[in-house]
Amino acid sequence: MQNASPWWTPEVHADRRAFLIGRNRIQAALRRFFDERDFMEVDTATLQVSPGNEAHLHAFITQAINHDGSTQPLYLHTSPEFACKKLLAAGERRIACFAHVYRNRERGPLHHPEFTMLEWYRAEENYETLMRDCAEILALAAETVDTRSFTYGGRACDPFAEPERLSVAEAFERFAGIDLLASIAADGSTDHESLAAPMRRAGLRVAADDGWADLFSRVLVDKVEPNLGFGRATILDQYPVAEAALARPTPGDGRVAERFELYACGVELANAFGELTDATEQRRRFELEMAEKARVYGETYPIDDDFLAALATMPEASGIALGFERLVMLATGATRIEQVLWAPVAEATA
Repeated sequence: MQNASPWWTPEVHADRRAFLIGRNRIQAALRRFFDERDFMEVDTATLQVSPGNEAHLHAFITQAINHDGSTQPLYLHTSPEFACKKLLAAGERRIACFAHVYRNRERGPLHHPEFTMLEWYRAEENYETLMRDCAEILALAAETVDTRSFTYGGRACDPFAEPERLSVAEAFERFAGIDLLASIAADGSTDHESLAAPMRRAGLRVAADDGWADLFSRVLVDKVEPNLGFGRATILDQYPVAEAALARPTPGDGRVAERFELYACGVELANAFGELTDATEQRRRFELEMAEKARVYGETYPIDDDFLAALATMPEASGIALGFERLVMLATGATRIEQVLWAPVAEATA
């Protein structure tokens, strides 16, 4: 079978061009959106001493060669989050960033090794403010390209409707018949069998080497996410503390955290936190994440001590990361992420 023509051939580019023009218009509209709300647009370095410390994120590694010939490992960042929080520690109050970010082991209709993350942060504002931002941004993207509906995979979502707000525990009960909170202690620790047992009763696979996080992810991916964001967007809120390494616990329930994800047409668009500012607790969580990464993948990433030092002086804040290309896809009707990337990363050919 002959390989498809590369993206730079005139006929392929002509097919993509309308999506790319939509991309530019949405990006310009978003820059106005943040400027009108007194956000400072910032630009962060791609090379970092740590790419982040989430167990299931995979980075690209390189090395710097110093003037004396010594070398230092560096990573292409998976998010500008650490740098943005350092800027909050430096005194910035509202910041926004369009950052090229890099994630290994990811390629598919919604995934690309290099993509654009739109992140914004609000010092001394709660994370529910970010929910209002999300609703306004969905409507703005639709207005900008003159559409009344987001579409993906044959399903539709009204970007002008008020998003549904649903806790993770409510979603587990509604879509899987599982009492998630029964497997989480008051201090946020988890109990494997208390989640495995109802999963078996529901006919879900439980492998012998699954940890609690594996079980949680299986229910989320198989039962919950396929039902989110249809008709209107969904804000999936209050993740278990064990699944929110950078978020602070909710004031009323230490089992869950101030974390939400935004879904439209079954597509995850954004991930938001009421930011954790306890540097000691953050280090502990990073160490747990890296222990899990070592268990599953046999590797770890360094912890950015400079970030933890900044975190200790950072003000209370809320922050969010939105997959910009995914937003453009839903607004323009594109079906693959390469259609909304001006110059996609070339794929290897046989």
